[in-house]
Amino acid sequence: MSNFDALLASVPTGLWIDGTESDAAAGGRFDVQDPATGQVLTSVADATEQDATRALDSACRVQRDWAATPPRRRAEILRAAWQLVTDRAEDFALLMTLEMGKALPESRNEVAYGAEFLRWFSEEAPRIQGRYTTSPSGSGRILVTKAPVGPCLAITPWNFPLAMGTRKIGPALAAGCTMIVKPASSTPLTMQLLAQVFADAGLPGGVLSVLPTSNAGAVSGPLMADPRLRKVTFTGSTGVGRRLIEQSAPQVLRVSMELGGNAPFIVFDDADVDAAVDGAVAAKMRNGGEACTAANRLIVANAVREQFTVKLTERIAAMVVGPGYEEGTQVGPLIDAQQRSSVAELVDEAVAAGARVRTGGAVIDGPGYYYQPTVLDNVPAGSRIVAEEIFGPVAAITGFDTEDEAIAAANSTEFGLAAYIYTQSLDRSLRVADALESGMVGVNRGVISDPAAPFGGVKQSGLGSEGGTEGIEEYLETKYVALPI
Repeated sequence: MSNFDALLASVPTGLWIDGTESDAAAGGRFDVQDPATGQVLTSVADATEQDATRALDSACRVQRDWAATPPRRRAEILRAAWQLVTDRAEDFALLMTLEMGKALPESRNEVAYGAEFLRWFSEEAPRIQGRYTTSPSGSGRILVTKAPVGPCLAITPWNFPLAMGTRKIGPALAAGCTMIVKPASSTPLTMQLLAQVFADAGLPGGVLSVLPTSNAGAVSGPLMADPRLRKVTFTGSTGVGRRLIEQSAPQVLRVSMELGGNAPFIVFDDADVDAAVDGAVAAKMRNGGEACTAANRLIVANAVREQFTVKLTERIAAMVVGPGYEEGTQVGPLIDAQQRSSVAELVDEAVAAGARVRTGGAVIDGPGYYYQPTVLDNVPAGSRIVAEEIFGPVAAITGFDTEDEAIAAANSTEFGLAAYIYTQSLDRSLRVADALESGMVGVNRGVISDPAAPFGGVKQSGLGSEGGTEGIEEYLETKYVALPI
């Protein structure tokens, strides 16, 4: 454990305000747990309302200067941060595995993905554009400019502790906004280390603050009620997102919401079944199933359903479960006991209603919060397991006969984040992708996230897009200046 101890000792555990560590106003701290063992890793400062105000004071003090910083300089700082994260990739990967539980190869992939948002938006910073045209009437000229929205609050989830932060911090800083980040209380350490990296990259004090807290409302509530804050961006559950949208109304805050998902994974009868199984393993088991883009409902043509199920079951039954930092582990623990209980309850209810367990289907005794990688088939249409996010290593399979049935089943949810299609027909790919009520569609691909592409959903899966050329627009206001001829 010596390498673990050395890494943990290098991570800031105080609040990060004004470019340095400080204690919480009330002096409180809370523990961060290793979900693989249930043991305490370390403790971090527990931010309060007073600390939130102090962070916003700092952000407002430097907002004008940061907005006036040349885009190229903002880009250079983001690029330097990307390089430092890349240089410390193993530290970030191990830290995420320790606090979140994912297998180390998954954490390494997240570091590469998360760091790329810093490089991508370093390249977008100098490309913020407006326009200058003559009015069609000929009566004047139209000048359109872009300006940063101002101080922002980012609330990030526990399942991707680095990437969900960089996907928000990158465009905010590139646009000229200051930002306060409230990381998830289960996984604050990765964001603490990222704050240190930004300081090492030359980011001025006050531009980025990090406020770990065991009481999210004590930090986010006062910040959102303060008229100086101009935007809130959140990744998490739809229920929490709804409450944040309500809280944003009095100040008419700009909001970006990346909320819950219930991704359908449709396998048509003309699909390459082996490729579809590969895609299903990637889409379902990535991050141990704890991902908003995870394939939640595997909707498989009855003509190939048994063939697909047998092959998928073989793959998932063979997956190695254990602590994420042990060599060979493919599926780590769930984040905590509550999440494991939620997964177990969904499976038990589905089985009681008639679903068949093809592999797994049970809690693994601790220490740690493990659940067996599971495949269910013959899942009844009305089961909660196909209506709610599973957020665990459970694949629930249902069948269909016609294309229209598949589309109707896929769209029969309030969510619309990601969807997946497997077919060898280009016409069908385009036709079904167009019919699916989803912000993102993967065609013969099980992993679709890309820093260069917009990430976002429709219906109750959120508002706005992150990543791509669209991502920076979430942090920019549009100003029209009317000029004479």
